[in-house]
Amino acid sequence: MNKLNGIHLAHNKGTKKCETIDFPLPKSVIIPMSQHMGAPCDSLVKKGDEVTVGQKIGDSGAFMSAPIHSSVSGKVTDVTDYLLPNGSVCKAVVIETDGQQTVCPDLRPPVINDRQSLIAAVRDCGLTGLGGAGFPTHVKLNYDPAKTPVDTLVINAAECEPYITSDYRELMENSNDIIEGILLVQKYMGIPMCKLCIENNKPDAIELMKEKTAEIGSIDIVTLPSEYPQGAEKVIVYSATGRIVAEGELPSHQGVMVMNVSTVSHIYRYSQDGIPLVKRRITFDGDAVSENKGNYFVPIGTRVSELLAHGKAEDAKKILYGGPMMGMCLYDTEQPVTKTTNAILAFRNGELPKTTACIRCGKCVRTCPFGLMPLMIEKAYNAKDVEELKKLKVMLCMNCGCCSYACPAHRPLAEINQLAKGLIPRK
Repeated sequence: MNKLNGIHLAHNKGTKKCETIDFPLPKSVIIPMSQHMGAPCDSLVKKGDEVTVGQKIGDSGAFMSAPIHSSVSGKVTDVTDYLLPNGSVCKAVVIETDGQQTVCPDLRPPVINDRQSLIAAVRDCGLTGLGGAGFPTHVKLNYDPAKTPVDTLVINAAECEPYITSDYRELMENSNDIIEGILLVQKYMGIPMCKLCIENNKPDAIELMKEKTAEIGSIDIVTLPSEYPQGAEKVIVYSATGRIVAEGELPSHQGVMVMNVSTVSHIYRYSQDGIPLVKRRITFDGDAVSENKGNYFVPIGTRVSELLAHGKAEDAKKILYGGPMMGMCLYDTEQPVTKTTNAILAFRNGELPKTTACIRCGKCVRTCPFGLMPLMIEKAYNAKDVEELKKLKVMLCMNCGCCSYACPAHRPLAEINQLAKGLIPRK
């Protein structure tokens, strides 16, 4: 087993046995026109329009974008400016639900018979990486096989963040969809080998997938050690294949394509029913949640306040999109669940630990998967020394947070790394 540095975290997978159930339909949803990396969509609807489930309500002509569909049926009550968690502003469509969940009559399963029709279908369904990064999936598929031939499909089912069990439930509840999705991608993308990677803290999922793939020679189940950040793209590529994705490279440059397990499963379901990405399975957990912790299918656009009320999380002081290591703090509970939301975590303690002086213990270096030197990056950032930051390879940082977690002085090293990357001009 190829192995990079990392840290051991308490798993806190308290919802792993919670089967996914449908979350109650909200009275209204707010659907931002930017839910992915790349260009935001333009709204295709206006105030007063009636919409149905799966109807396209946003799209863009930009290559790096993905269409957005209504998760509910009802009436558009507003198209308004919306402040995203990253500080940028986009349009958002507000829909008052009618309680009927009428499916758009125009939806049909796509016709997929070659590589280009698969890519077109993936774009049409609005799919982005469901592991949290939000990279439009059709863009990932749209590489040039003559220039960057891909021989290995790596399916990321590591789910190494504490608390989150949404991908685990995908493995346990939709194992056949996962396998069919893998075979579909392999067939039309011409990828001969697949490595389905699962951390060893999910033994029942490993056993199930080995049993299901026993007669399929092109799918190899890879058991990974339970060490964070095992699910990070470059880390899982190295763990599964021994290949190194260098600075500025994509996995395809090393003959690898990485897809989240829920992403590949959704591709298969869309090929069968034509229903685009309109809901997310999320884990709802945290010590501030006193009731109804679990995994839920939530319509995209559902406000986080609806979940907090469902869990009676009145004492929550910190609420996260995603996990405690790489998740993003919410500034407002009226923010909605989006395509990239795999968890909502609510905690009672929102206090940050007191920061003290660096004692140069080197723990940040020893835990970094890529051997970066966060203490030196911090010094270069404070001096605004762009050339030194380049020499220190700060652009390799994936903001996993291992350095901040390991630092006995509680210095915000991961945050500083991210700010430092912003000083380097992008090509």
